[in-house]
Amino acid sequence: MSASAQSAGSVPQPGVVLAIEGMHCDGCVRSVSRVLTRIEGVEAAEVDLERGRAVIRGAADPAALVAAVRKAGFGAELAAG
Repeated sequence: MSASAQSAGSVPQPGVVLAIEGMHCDGCVRSVSRVLTRIEGVEAAEVDLERGRAVIRGAADPAALVAAVRKAGFGAELAAG
């Protein structure tokens, strides 16, 4: 394994990045964060209001993440690249 690959292993990488629509305030951020962290396999969820994104770490099913955010009343899809 190369040194760069070993170094990359020490930096936490996102499991899933979601593009989220419809968040307008910190309350929305808390709602999205709450529904994401309740999903089995989610270790952490960081929700960014300004960028309209959530970075989820863990081994959760991406389809379950999208479905949970949509059920909470927000638009959600897997973010491109």
